[in-house]
Amino acid sequence: MCRVDELRQAVLAHNDRGASDLRAELAARGVIAINLLSSPGSGKTALLEAELRLAGERGVPVAALTADLATDNDATRLARAGAPVKQVLTDGLCHLEAAMVRGQLTGWLPTRTRLLFVENVGNLVCPASYDLGESLRVALASVTEGEDKPLKYPSAFGLANLVVLTKTDLAEAVEFDEPAFLANVRRVNPGVEVLFTSARTGRGVGDLLARALAVLDGGVVHTPVMARHAANGHEHGHGHGYGHSGGSPDHGHRNGHDHAHPHRHEDGQGHEHLAHAHEDDHGFDRWPAPTGEPS
Repeated sequence: MCRVDELRQAVLAHNDRGASDLRAELAARGVIAINLLSSPGSGKTALLEAELRLAGERGVPVAALTADLATDNDATRLARAGAPVKQVLTDGLCHLEAAMVRGQLTGWLPTRTRLLFVENVGNLVCPASYDLGESLRVALASVTEGEDKPLKYPSAFGLANLVVLTKTDLAEAVEFDEPAFLANVRRVNPGVEVLFTSARTGRGVGDLLARALAVLDGGVVHTPVMARHAANGHEHGHGHGYGHSGGSPDHGHRNGHDHAHPHRHEDGQGHEHLAHAHEDDHGFDRWPAPTGEPS
């Protein structure tokens, strides 16, 4: 078990270093990343499509990476919003890692981009352990999933800088107990803001975009209690040290999940398959210099 724990810590520490570098590289280009975590079927893609469309209408330069085990269905849906979108196929892996994200951005991210939305794999376990170089981590849950979701997945919700409740138009039909949900969120993440949304009715659409823009402009980001505990040396998930400064928050991650995967490459079949966790100099030095014009 000691050997397994050492391997786990080494893998996660390697990811954290890469995430820190990526965050700095994005900040140097005037970009922040928003990491979206949820269960499958939470309505994450529908909400993101609405947010991307609104960003386009308002002239906000955005882009999106969307990750799935298979199919490019989500990328096809998101592309309808008119934003640059890239599909990441994980070939069965349950989460993204910083090196994957970094590799996907090389030579692709338009130079005008200011907000990069990363739609993580539909999973509330593995992704909670991996910093992707984001400046804002968002945990989403739908009213159809029940009020106790935050208690069942305390790391995912406990380390979020923002929580989003989706499909609120169905709340009455499924007898969703909103006060109970809010109480459960506060048990694992006191003080975190909760947004109420419905992609179908338009409720709350634009709120996520507004929060992301506030972070881009240097606004203070909520620091979860769980992250502060991790930063003080407690072994409790991983900690985002989100004391925000100038658009590049400093994440101090200490992770607690046991997910080490072999490195491997997959050739594309018309899709952008990723090279899992290889740190092979996918440098942002290959990116074109910012020109103020889309690439």
